[in-house]
Amino acid sequence: MSRTRLKIGVPIESKPAASGILKVSKREIVGQDGNPVILRGAGLASAVAKPKFAGGMLNMENFITYTLPYMWYGPLLFNSSVVAGRICRIEGYPGHEPGMRKALKNVLGGEKYDFFFDKFLEYFFAEEDAKFFGSLGFNCIRLAVNYRHLEDDMNPGVYLERGFLWIDRIINLCAAEGIYTIIDLHAAPGGQNQGWHSNSGIHKAMFWEHIEFQDRAVGIWRAIAERYKGNTWVAGRSCGDETPTLWKITANYLLYTTGWKRRSGKLIHTTFSTGREHADFSQFEDPLPNSVYACHDYSSFGFPDNEIYTGSPGQRGEWGPVYAGPDDDPNWESINKVRYHVLKDQLTIYEERKISWSIWLYKDIGFQGMVYTAPDTTYMKRLKPFLQKKKRIAADAWGVDLSTVGHITKPIEDWLVQEVPSILHKYPPTWKPSRHVGRLIRNILMSEELYPEYAAYFEGLSFDELDELAASFKFGNCLQRKGLNDAIKPK
Repeated sequence: MSRTRLKIGVPIESKPAASGILKVSKREIVGQDGNPVILRGAGLASAVAKPKFAGGMLNMENFITYTLPYMWYGPLLFNSSVVAGRICRIEGYPGHEPGMRKALKNVLGGEKYDFFFDKFLEYFFAEEDAKFFGSLGFNCIRLAVNYRHLEDDMNPGVYLERGFLWIDRIINLCAAEGIYTIIDLHAAPGGQNQGWHSNSGIHKAMFWEHIEFQDRAVGIWRAIAERYKGNTWVAGRSCGDETPTLWKITANYLLYTTGWKRRSGKLIHTTFSTGREHADFSQFEDPLPNSVYACHDYSSFGFPDNEIYTGSPGQRGEWGPVYAGPDDDPNWESINKVRYHVLKDQLTIYEERKISWSIWLYKDIGFQGMVYTAPDTTYMKRLKPFLQKKKRIAADAWGVDLSTVGHITKPIEDWLVQEVPSILHKYPPTWKPSRHVGRLIRNILMSEELYPEYAAYFEGLSFDELDELAASFKFGNCLQRKGLNDAIKPK
């Protein structure tokens, strides 16, 4: 006898925000009364099978499960992260979310598959999470969304109500605690960048090469605009995360045709836009109307295999480093103290310049989140051997330690440079040959072969056992990263 699909519990709407619809005025984000509003918060995403998990609730990233830090400065929105934003340890799965989901569905069957992910989404961010987040003094969540929650690739243009209900739920939970939500299309049809976090499953950004993908994104944003028009707790929308240089081709196409237009006398919401290479906005020429430009500001000091940060007046710092644990280094506590130092220096700059920001990441499985799944939870204990293996073979891209695989990949990198030196200039310009090799060999080819191994940990589990597994992500079953939370808590 089949089960009825779980109902998504959407809290009642809160009274409108006192600010009204937020908008941009010169170099500030302001309410309808003209008073400045500085947005401070974190990204909400999730990861299920990686050593970390968080920012990717509605867009899973293999290390967290997924969200990115942002900083806003007047018409500039700085997306500042050092590690967690798009992620590697949230949930701990290998590769890309669509492949992981397909593997789980193969072993669980449709009913159990739906049940597990419904419970996971229910537990990942609930009332307790919103209350905790608000208690720290934060007022904004950046919600990373995968377009697949809103549209089926086999039925484009028909929008999925369940996906919108999950967004409704988060907006209303946050609004009850005085927290705004930025809706971030973190994964667009075709993939808006070459990275794993756009969840296209390949190493090319096909979104920019096919008008069909662009038209679908426009349709999704129109559907989102219609649903949330006039909602004062929606601070704005981020129409595409970490876009490449090719963004210039269709910047106006997206930003204007997907604009949250005036309907029924309702005011438009603000657009948060990521520039070329996550920081270059020169292609936009004159500032676009009612737009905040988002800059990702990751510092190498917040990642493994880099020099120790000692403080520097000229250093912009990072926003959202990854953090070490007992299994990473005997001096893990000292390492984390240094990375908190980076955060504090970064925040000093943001506060002096009245920059809004959104750190990456709220929750994961221990890599970067403000809150993380406890080691003694069912999920962490059951998946421990797999997570250890994934870390050892450096399957992920984000914040990974390559020391265990360098002897394998370095000869390939050297061979490519010798035979095809043009790889030194291959797009993106910030990628070295090691990044290109890692993307194809470790993050795609090898990670795809890990899907069945990851899925095998779920095989044969009952509904109750799957519920217990998903409940590992409940706030009550998580630990708080006190050093991080103390460092970023608004003073």
